[in-house]
Amino acid sequence: MTYEIRPIGVVESPLVDPATAPKQGVEGGPEAWLVLDPAVADGIADLAVGDDVFVLTWLHLADRSVLAVHPRDDPRTPLTGVFSTRSSDRPNPIGLHRVRVLQIDGCRVHVADLEAVDGTPIVDLKPVLDATR
Repeated sequence: MTYEIRPIGVVESPLVDPATAPKQGVEGGPEAWLVLDPAVADGIADLAVGDDVFVLTWLHLADRSVLAVHPRDDPRTPLTGVFSTRSSDRPNPIGLHRVRVLQIDGCRVHVADLEAVDGTPIVDLKPVLDATR
């Protein structure tokens, strides 16, 4: 069985090399832009500056054949199944990134702490929920 995922946009980032990108956004992920397709503009109508959102991406440069990795690419750590890690290399390389909205300009959303490289397809955006939502 297969499923079709259609990107809703693309990441514009100063990061270009996955090998030198931070492992997590809070570890030095830069500010970046989520450039969304105008067809999904109504979907961001209620986003606001200061919101925390999860950005789901398709890690298009990942190796989909990998099932075990050395966590954090450290060969001193034991091989670990990818489903117990945040490795980008995995059968379905869906990225999960928590970011903060800094600015919204039409279909462009400026965010902080995004470790995805330039050109990464965006699959979805989801709010970070707290006890009030």
